[in-house]
Amino acid sequence: MSVPAIGHDRRLTPANGRVAHVSLEGKVAAERFVSGTPARVAVPLADLLAGPDGPRDRQLLLGEAVLVLDRHDGFAFVRAERDGYCGYLPEAVLGAARDASHWVATPATQLYRAPDIKAAEVALLSLGARLTVVAEHPRFFETAEGLFVPLPHLRALGERAADPAAVAESLLGTPYLWGGNSRSGIDCSGLVQAALLACGIACPGDTDMQQGAVGTALDPGAAMRRGDLVFWKGHVAMAVGPDRLIHANAFHMAVHHEATAACIARIAAQGEGEVTARRRP
Repeated sequence: MSVPAIGHDRRLTPANGRVAHVSLEGKVAAERFVSGTPARVAVPLADLLAGPDGPRDRQLLLGEAVLVLDRHDGFAFVRAERDGYCGYLPEAVLGAARDASHWVATPATQLYRAPDIKAAEVALLSLGARLTVVAEHPRFFETAEGLFVPLPHLRALGERAADPAAVAESLLGTPYLWGGNSRSGIDCSGLVQAALLACGIACPGDTDMQQGAVGTALDPGAAMRRGDLVFWKGHVAMAVGPDRLIHANAFHMAVHHEATAACIARIAAQGEGEVTARRRP
């Protein structure tokens, strides 16, 4: 991962004053410089916090890889390996690093105690969660933890979705949640990131990062294609056609379709500004 210029975004800078990544030695002040220790998220869903006991910045899913830079007072300062986002997790949500073999390729799935649809479910997993599969049964995969997931819900890590807009549309109706990254709750940038990552397209976690990094800029008058992104200050939507968008938004409090012109007019009328950019992943 490239290290941002010093003085820039703390969300992407693996340093917190107590520690900093060794790549920043001589560039930031820290008590010590560390290489970090790989780990993984060992719970279905974890809030990535701005500080110990601080507000949620984003969320991480089961099996996602992190680099642990510091552990202190029950919290770990980590860098999420999917996008470089830095923040804090309760130490209790972390497990030993393990190579995943499969990812959840449907909006959500259940973990079961046995390879039986009538077995008790253990947890809900969201699109993008990662698992280590150790065996295949007639209707279920078995994970390294001895739990089971329906065969149709997983893909091997090398298998990607083809249409980001279709991935986004699979999450229609998901409740809006600021900083959310799961089927239980998601925000605008979380929806775009989930859709693009499912298709193997690198994508940062927040709208301002996405506007500067994803794809190529479009001229204001360019016709919109399926999968194109429309940005406002603090918001992003994805085109599903030439005149229709999908976005997670606080107006509908859900992932929702909206006519492009009507959406742009509504956001402007709410005093939230005009479109700031359009990009094609």
